[in-house]
Amino acid sequence: MKKLYHGGKILTMEDRMPAEAVLTDGAKIIGVGKKEELLRMAPDAEPVDLDGKTMLPGFIDAHSHFTQVAMGFLQVSLEGAGSVEEIRSRIREFIQREKIRPGSWVQARDYDHNLLPDGKHLTMDEIESLAPEHALVIQHKSGHSGLMNRTALMRAGITADTKSPEGGYIGKDAKGLTGYLEENAYFAAAKKAPMPGPEELLHAYEMAQEQYASFGITTIQEGMLVDEMLPLYQLLLNARILKLDLAVYPDKETLAAAEQQIGMYETGYHRHVRIGGIKIFLDGSPQGRTAWMTESYQGEKDYRGYGTMTDEDVLAALKEAGKRKVQIIAHCNGDAAAEQFLDCLEKAEQEYTVLKTLRPVVIHGQFMRPDQMPKAKDLGAVVSFFTAHTWYWGDVHVQNFGLERASRISAAASALACGMPFTFHQDAPVIRPDMLETIWCAVNRRTKNGIVLGADQRIPVWEALKAVTINAAYQYFEEDQKGSITPGKRADFVILSENPLEVPKDRIRKIRVLETIKDGESIFRREY
Repeated sequence: MKKLYHGGKILTMEDRMPAEAVLTDGAKIIGVGKKEELLRMAPDAEPVDLDGKTMLPGFIDAHSHFTQVAMGFLQVSLEGAGSVEEIRSRIREFIQREKIRPGSWVQARDYDHNLLPDGKHLTMDEIESLAPEHALVIQHKSGHSGLMNRTALMRAGITADTKSPEGGYIGKDAKGLTGYLEENAYFAAAKKAPMPGPEELLHAYEMAQEQYASFGITTIQEGMLVDEMLPLYQLLLNARILKLDLAVYPDKETLAAAEQQIGMYETGYHRHVRIGGIKIFLDGSPQGRTAWMTESYQGEKDYRGYGTMTDEDVLAALKEAGKRKVQIIAHCNGDAAAEQFLDCLEKAEQEYTVLKTLRPVVIHGQFMRPDQMPKAKDLGAVVSFFTAHTWYWGDVHVQNFGLERASRISAAASALACGMPFTFHQDAPVIRPDMLETIWCAVNRRTKNGIVLGADQRIPVWEALKAVTINAAYQYFEEDQKGSITPGKRADFVILSENPLEVPKDRIRKIRVLETIKDGESIFRREY
């Protein structure tokens, strides 16, 4: 069925001048221009009056973890919890509400030690008091560390004699295990918790999809697929519940199996899912003090965080991507991690020149320095910034790095100045996939304490909108299908209550998503 959208501000992202009308035929855009001209093309088209609202191309999620977002609906939320008592209360209420039997696993998310009165992690005694009859796993807000009680540690095979793995840390003190785990140590231990049943999982996936759609997002990402998740994807594909497009990035070891079960990179989307390439992790998080830096953390003489992969392993992953001709995305928060990735990419491109055309992505790039960006550009890289760090952890970064270094996080203006393509993301479930909030963060760069963190790194609203539309489509090699409102592209739209280009910059995050349209069909709607 043909539809004619009109009566509002239509930002095509191809031109700053709004279009008057858009004509669609099913899942495709077939015309953009004057309303009367498009009516002559399709006099029988169903009129859709935007009633003064603003339409843009659907937002594109440049990096998140779809399955973790779904799992979050089955876990205890510790979002904003600022005391041991509040954490304990939420966990016990969850156990009672869900009728979780003694001895079973309980998983919690969004714990942030920075919100506790002393800014320190819970002690083992405090962890033990939260759910003494259960195996408890608590994921840190960063996703790069967590806590376990003694029962969970025992089931994960961790004792006081267990050595920290390479690229990870098992917390110990004079009494033994502290319950705190970082990076590779946490990831390995957390895998011991059992998966929920099929019905629960599918319901959780549906809720996760609804959440993304409510923020105007039409393409989403699975930012790290491991072997244990493959049965979940078989379930998801068979259920045919996806409406949003989902790009999946397995680790190097899972790629071959994922290609067999999900489909090859070249074949595009199958039931809205496709393999995007390979994902690697090079360091941790700055708010968790595990990001790998070239200079020490403030207050530490020689501690700079640490890398999670050797140069040899990074090179091996890059060469595998080059050999298979697939994109590689690399988690790099600290400038030392970014330096490792760029140096290894430069070496790998000497043997596999195709890598330069595959748009390798630096994920997060929190402390990527302005002097590193020209090299990244020359190597064909894209940087996807987690720019909302300015609001959520900007004040913590000032404590961890000092004001000068903290002001350089998410240096989007530097990327813009050197002409390097960049995108924005929220790393959901770390924070909600709220694109308008992210745009607000990028153009204001304000912390919760009211500090403007790096005024020189603020960017215009137009450029911020490009980062979540046309630039993000470029990152995915989908610029011929998505990212702008252009004849021949997909009818993926978001309708907003106000025009982000016209409201005061401080009001952008108050704009509401009224409707999300995917392939010409409304998949989320609030009353206009």
